[in-house]
Amino acid sequence: MPTLRFPHPLVLLVSFIMLAAALSYVLPAGKFDRRKDAATGREVVIPGSYHHVEATPVSPLDMLVDIPKGLAEAGAVVFLIFLAGGAFTVVDQTGALRHGVDWLLQRAQGREVFVIPVVGLLFATMGALENMGEEIIPLVPVLLVLMRRLGFPTLTAVAASAGAAFVGASFSPINPFQVGIAQKLAQLPLLSGGGYRLIFLAIAVTIWLVGTMRYARRHRVAPEITAADVAADAQGAGRHGLVLGLLLLTFGVFAYGVLRLGWDFEQMAALFFVLGVGAGLLGGLGATGTAEGFVAGFRDIAFSAILVGFARAIFVVLEQGNIVDTIVNGLSAPLAHLPVTLSALGMMAVQTALHVPVPSGSGQATLTMPLFAPLADLIGMSRQVAVLAFQYGAGLCELITPTNGTLMAMLAACGLRFDQWLKFAAPLYGLLLALGVSSVVLAIALGI
Repeated sequence: MPTLRFPHPLVLLVSFIMLAAALSYVLPAGKFDRRKDAATGREVVIPGSYHHVEATPVSPLDMLVDIPKGLAEAGAVVFLIFLAGGAFTVVDQTGALRHGVDWLLQRAQGREVFVIPVVGLLFATMGALENMGEEIIPLVPVLLVLMRRLGFPTLTAVAASAGAAFVGASFSPINPFQVGIAQKLAQLPLLSGGGYRLIFLAIAVTIWLVGTMRYARRHRVAPEITAADVAADAQGAGRHGLVLGLLLLTFGVFAYGVLRLGWDFEQMAALFFVLGVGAGLLGGLGATGTAEGFVAGFRDIAFSAILVGFARAIFVVLEQGNIVDTIVNGLSAPLAHLPVTLSALGMMAVQTALHVPVPSGSGQATLTMPLFAPLADLIGMSRQVAVLAFQYGAGLCELITPTNGTLMAMLAACGLRFDQWLKFAAPLYGLLLALGVSSVVLAIALGI
């Protein structure tokens, strides 16, 4: 009996684009009035202002045009992926990555599986601190070298990096792009409820990393070292330390720039370009070899980068059809008639459902929190609980939704199918969702 397989990622995303266009003919067009929020500087909806507007169905031609529009809107991310992917390919071609991983393996002899929580904690921390997402995609060459040398399956590279970052972001007490914006819009003090969130963050990350380690241990195979690996190791012999030093310096500058200087994707891309050039010259590739390394990296990462733009095009179509607000209004209106606990869990379910067509966490916060905060007041629910429902609903959805451009790009770069990922992630997602539900229910009981 043939097994059911998910479509190719590009087919899947184009199908969602077509569905969004079809919905513009079925759902009534409508909009909320908006105002600029002084605390966040963003345009937010005005509760109770939803009204119908003239229908603007998205024609097949408009839908096709929205695909390059989505690519253009995601341009900064796409070019970050290209430049950083090229840079890490150059680093890989110097042999420095394999040299560094081999050094690590010599010191982790018999304890290789514990490399996973070290890597996972790093990415979970970055997810909690700055909502790390698209920036992980160019790290695929590094992660694949590490996991291959450890003998772990390539899926482990996605789980220990992007998966851990998504979990860290979902339960974070300080993520500025999710809980930070949501608390501002709910007029709550920043970092309020931080201790409570921190407890559940620790539990959530533990669940995810234990599941990842278990999968890695069960599917481990003997590492294979090919003749090409040996040749690459020898190519830059004597210079590996310089390249690895430059790599560590780059990561330090990256963390400082993102966390302290507020860098955007353009500054990150420039930094990684400098890394690639510096690594190529220090590693002995020369100017031509460095350029060829960049070209090889561009070629290998191109499909992953383009997927991010196609994922963005789904929201572009929904916006053009003026049905995003209609979907939000239709899902949120029934919550006012439910008991407090059911309403809170309903908010969580709505946030999960909305994150499929609205893949931006900050965008979803500005769209929903101005509605859910006063709704919480109306039914006697804490606004903090409404923020928790947003975090867990939208954040955890990142683990399983095929409209998450970062996830789809990571899977494509690692040669994995979405159904392979879903088979691994779905049980852990269920556990984390149950943890989120427990957190919301307990917060109501404790009056948080």
